[in-house]
Amino acid sequence: MLSVYNINVWYGAIHAIKNVSFDVQEGEIVALIGANGAGKSTTLKTVSGLLRSQSGSINFLGENIMHTPAEKLVSRGLAQVPEGRRIFLEMTVEENLEMGAYTQPKTSVEPGLARVYDAFPRLKERRRQIAGTLSGGEQQMLAMGRALMSNPKLLMLDEPSMGLAPILIAQIFEIIEELNRAGVTILLVEQNAQMALSIASRGYVLETGNVILTGTGQELLVNDDVRKAYLGG
Repeated sequence: MLSVYNINVWYGAIHAIKNVSFDVQEGEIVALIGANGAGKSTTLKTVSGLLRSQSGSINFLGENIMHTPAEKLVSRGLAQVPEGRRIFLEMTVEENLEMGAYTQPKTSVEPGLARVYDAFPRLKERRRQIAGTLSGGEQQMLAMGRALMSNPKLLMLDEPSMGLAPILIAQIFEIIEELNRAGVTILLVEQNAQMALSIASRGYVLETGNVILTGTGQELLVNDDVRKAYLGG
């Protein structure tokens, strides 16, 4: 579904992403893990067209999207839930969700809302509530629900557990698994390596802009280097 090959990204003189390559197969959950500053979020932003690579290729569903504007990728089935959620704080829950369907035909809005409310019953209860008054966990659910309204084939999640209490983190990861079982392929950037690898089909470890290790989620969970660096083992 997604093939990223040899991408390089600079922030001015800083070489943030160095010859990074990875792929995501249909139906997988693929995790990108690493410390702060490893290049995880930069990688996602490059895939979604918010940043540009100076080399390599990014292929989505067999098409090179290296120079495709970010806004056009959504209608092709690529959606990203950004770090920090970035919901519309002064709009209601339902208005936020409807904004997520802006690339879709109007006839898809009601079925889309039904799908999101089925996945996130809490949002249905709060559909008339102003989004800025939601809890952190509810805002994360809303950000994910808004992305689902675009009917994505690949959903990219950037640090979905950030700032959440452990019980809410567990709930968010259960929802991620449920979405995957329902047919959504997921690329997950996450600092909580234990949680990410426990649900991932495969994982890639990034360090200072380089992919230094790859394997199945279970292989990386028991890898000594990964345990020492990211799992406290």
